[in-house]
Amino acid sequence: MTSAADLRTAFMEGMSRAATFVAVATTDGEGGRAGVTVSSLTSVSADGEQPSLLLCIHHQSPAAAAILKNRAFCANLLAEHQQDTANLFAGRSTTDRAERFDRVAWEPGEIGQPFLTGATAVFECRLATALLWETHHIIVGRVSAVRLSDNASALLYGQRAYRKAIHLAGDS
Repeated sequence: MTSAADLRTAFMEGMSRAATFVAVATTDGEGGRAGVTVSSLTSVSADGEQPSLLLCIHHQSPAAAAILKNRAFCANLLAEHQQDTANLFAGRSTTDRAERFDRVAWEPGEIGQPFLTGATAVFECRLATALLWETHHIIVGRVSAVRLSDNASALLYGQRAYRKAIHLAGDS
């Protein structure tokens, strides 16, 4: 039988092998302005009342608390040149949380949520539901606005490093 520690180690190694795009979840409002880098962002549905997406944020993150209080957020899908932005919002710099927005270009979206300039796609959302699952909040938002940049190349993260997508021969 595998121990809990061994299972966690194997799980972490296995998940590190999956490449995913990098996004920064941002929010502003009564709960304060906050942002955090996330790698767990996915489409839920393009159909229904409005398109919807899901993201997961650690329950101790100030950004999670702010999103839950503000009841709105932006999912900023970073462009491949935005590694510094990913690192900044991941807390990999000495910048104070309150100063993060002073170090990046941004503007308020249609419902006041921070759109990060240069992101390849930005999805402004109203909170639809949230669930605390063990250590993370699973947050579902209804998309109220989408902004697409001319640069469609998203920043990826996999095998514990930033990556970029390449076109494979024979792929149409």
